[in-house]
Amino acid sequence: MKTHTQVTGGGPGHLDPGQGLTEQFVVLPGGRRLRAVTAGEGDGPAVVFEAGMSAPAASWVHTQREVSARTRTVAYDRAGYGGSDPDPHDRTIERIADDLTGLLDGLGETRPVVLVGHSWGGPVIRLFAERHPHRVAGLVFVDATVAEIISARDARILSWSFGVLAVLARLSGRNLVVKLTVPHLSRAITASDVDVIVRDYACARAMRAGRREAAQVVAALPAMRRLQAAGTPDVPTICLQAGRIDRGMAQARPLFNRVAAELMAAVPAGRVVVAEGTGHLIPQENPAVVRDAIFEIVDASAGRR
Repeated sequence: MKTHTQVTGGGPGHLDPGQGLTEQFVVLPGGRRLRAVTAGEGDGPAVVFEAGMSAPAASWVHTQREVSARTRTVAYDRAGYGGSDPDPHDRTIERIADDLTGLLDGLGETRPVVLVGHSWGGPVIRLFAERHPHRVAGLVFVDATVAEIISARDARILSWSFGVLAVLARLSGRNLVVKLTVPHLSRAITASDVDVIVRDYACARAMRAGRREAAQVVAALPAMRRLQAAGTPDVPTICLQAGRIDRGMAQARPLFNRVAAELMAAVPAGRVVVAEGTGHLIPQENPAVVRDAIFEIVDASAGRR
């Protein structure tokens, strides 16, 4: 992909990113803008956050601030979320990985980075790592989606649910969306950060963007299987898995965690950490375990330089 990107200041789509965080906009080829949230400094590898489906940059606000105390960090709104422009094209996994590449190029983050991918962000960082192995210093998969736990029926239900949540957000308000989707929000996340998360996540815009991504899940399955079979670069890697079996996950959760363990067994510097008592939304339910995993990978990757 040709990446004549540029970074701009605030403007349309401006949103307060949270205390200590900075908002920037990267202009991709064709003029589409992506909103980035940056914080921190240092010579070590930057940490780049890739959120799950329906989740904006704000979903990382607490963890990003903590990690930025030690290194550079980048979170961003994928197309159609938060302050980023929508994409007129289908939101395929390849298209999302293209945007991630353009974002990092536009921000000047061309050195190896630590990639952190939650849920649907997991396949995205897998694809980025396959395309640009020399740009990856480490990987943190946070309950990252694997092909074995998705069916065409599941994908249709997911797309439908985002449509319903978009309607609820528009008609019934954000609190109901939060109550339905994030019932176990960590008390470590401050009220001001919760406000940032709710503003950008519990809204019709985010749910519509999630629905567009969900519409491409079935088409992504062959690529996901290929990426899982190919493995990841030989870099420090942690796979954080949820330990709590939530409603409807009695069969899927053991399979999910077993596949993750098998994938990590094939990574020379990889291991699995199970967050006991925590569900799929690990970054919002148990941010400390995410932070600690990131610090471990940052330290391990710095030691390899």
